[in-house]
Amino acid sequence: MFRYEEHEQSQQGRALERREFLKSLTLVGALALLSSFVPSCLRRTEPAPLPAHPATTEVSPTPAIEESATTKISLVRTRDRMEGTYKAISLLQSNSVRGKAVTLKPNFNTADPAPGSTHNDTLRALVLTLKEMGSTQITLAERSGPGDTTRQVMEKKGIFSLAKELGFDIICLDELDSNGWVHLHPKDSHWKNGFHFPRVYLEAESVVQTCCLKTHAYGGHFTLSLKNSVGMVPRIGYPYMGELHSSPYQRQMIAEINTAYSPDLVVLDGVEAFIDGGPARGTQIQAGIILAGDDRVAIDAVGVAILRLLGTTLEVSQGTIFEQEQIARAVELGLGIKSPAQIKFVTDDAESKDFARRLEDILQEG
Repeated sequence: MFRYEEHEQSQQGRALERREFLKSLTLVGALALLSSFVPSCLRRTEPAPLPAHPATTEVSPTPAIEESATTKISLVRTRDRMEGTYKAISLLQSNSVRGKAVTLKPNFNTADPAPGSTHNDTLRALVLTLKEMGSTQITLAERSGPGDTTRQVMEKKGIFSLAKELGFDIICLDELDSNGWVHLHPKDSHWKNGFHFPRVYLEAESVVQTCCLKTHAYGGHFTLSLKNSVGMVPRIGYPYMGELHSSPYQRQMIAEINTAYSPDLVVLDGVEAFIDGGPARGTQIQAGIILAGDDRVAIDAVGVAILRLLGTTLEVSQGTIFEQEQIARAVELGLGIKSPAQIKFVTDDAESKDFARRLEDILQEG
């Protein structure tokens, strides 16, 4: 049985909320423009090789989530990323970032337009909302590729200018020296010798990530919140990406990366989606969805349900959703809910509620 939570709100109240939010966007942007802040990634440094024999840190198993527990997934039907992101976060009625420094993971594999990469409007809305929620500092940390370096991707997307405007820091993970990485070896992992993980994420007070809605043509089958974590693993120093993409256990290995951290918030931008191809290019469709929650298994299960509703690849359509190997392995590792019955959709309008009910049917079927 799925649980629904609908927030009743008058049209006048919603309009006032939107006006207040837009005022706050203007104010925060203006204050940030006065700042002399310079993103750390603007200081060019040559990346140092990773140590050949790094100290290894064992990753303890994540405590299992009780089957009776539920997790909220807010769902907003919209084509307006700014308003949709703010509303989706607000509907959760939770604030895990107040008083904390946030490390923010976008999806900047390449500089391709959304859903090939995180849309700048989504990033803008997310940063401003986190500031409004009381986060003390925001640091965007990312590793791009294949192809362009992280710096090149961010330059093409105008992220450095956005950082100056809004007042957030940037770390290009591919420019970190060896001190910026920790070698992790999750128990019973399919990785041959574990993987390196960024210290900035491992030691973060709060982690927030935003992912896109799309399929993955190179073995992942879909790339949502779990797959977004692959951008935390380095390309230099060890051919991790070669190991990942050549392994028959690629999808399990994707889930295993996620044992290194737990996000306080995940925002999925599904305003547009790739229903095949991906991650950079694919068959694009207007999906008109923003999701938010803190459970990666739930976010990805709902994301797969949306892809199935839109009509997607055979790989994403086969079997039950919780049998999809990324999700199944994540459940085994205790990274989130164990069944679709634990998902509690939160909406505040009839269109979003109706869409959530259609997803409920797909999730119940598999």
